[in-house]
Amino acid sequence: MSTGSSIGRAFLRWFVADQSDSAPAGTGSGMDVRSGARAAGGLDWWRIVPFVALHLGCLGVLWVGVSPAAVLVAILSYGARMFAITAFYHRYFSHKSFSTGRLTQFLFAALGAASTQRGPLWWAAHHRNHHRHADTDQDPHRPGDGLFWSHMGWFLSSRHFGTDLSRVRDWVRFPELVWLNRFDTLVPVAYAGALYGLGEWLAAAMPELRTNGLQMLVWGYVVSTVVLIHATLLVNSLAHRWGSRRFETRDESRNNLLIALLTLGEGWHNNHHRYAGSARQGFYWWQVDMSYYLLRFLEALGLVWDLKGVPAPVLEEGRR
Repeated sequence: MSTGSSIGRAFLRWFVADQSDSAPAGTGSGMDVRSGARAAGGLDWWRIVPFVALHLGCLGVLWVGVSPAAVLVAILSYGARMFAITAFYHRYFSHKSFSTGRLTQFLFAALGAASTQRGPLWWAAHHRNHHRHADTDQDPHRPGDGLFWSHMGWFLSSRHFGTDLSRVRDWVRFPELVWLNRFDTLVPVAYAGALYGLGEWLAAAMPELRTNGLQMLVWGYVVSTVVLIHATLLVNSLAHRWGSRRFETRDESRNNLLIALLTLGEGWHNNHHRYAGSARQGFYWWQVDMSYYLLRFLEALGLVWDLKGVPAPVLEEGRR
């Protein structure tokens, strides 16, 4: 294939995710994941141009300046999308730790897609593979492969762009989720556009806020998204290296208060690897888990139900 056609194909896949894009992680002839990634070319440089551009976009703060309104929107944008990732992409789509209706399922899947962390099926398929092979050679982001790889190198490699639909057969029966997963760039683009529109409206309706479309775009989407992505990735990298181990699991998962605060509860990672089916990751009252508290609020509203708890023997094991 010519270089021009390869670049064109990579450009197209910025917008249309091919489910058969690469050999699914953890399948095939049992080849080591690290060796497979390298054989596939390691980092897929053309495919990761938008990721690099997003980070460079943070420099836009030097031109657009800052305002309290923009910072507030950035914080709210971070919190709402982090909840969609932790509660729905992770606890719901990956582990089915509670139940919800089809409309709520789709709305939070779309909000999770706005986080620019790919589609819900891609996310759940890779995370399920991680739990199946945690910290072994078949783990997509094994810490033993280095901090850069476990933090972000793994999802920038050719091997991990595709979605292994065999791991998410329970979700492929929903065409709207399959569509959202295939066109996973559309939601972030629409979300960024909405924030730009909000800024322009505020500039006209409330000029005293001293904000505008570009400032809201840079702070509400670009800066907020970059921080959100790396906070989420800390669970893959640092939460398998730094922290305490309440439970003796077969992997190197750790509990980390700082990561728990940044990710609304995901930092209680050793707890999670001990009993992944719980909607609550902060197993004890002193382990702050904002995602669980918000899920209880949604439960009170009747939007989610059947939140799975932690079995008493597991809690007692942790106390010992």
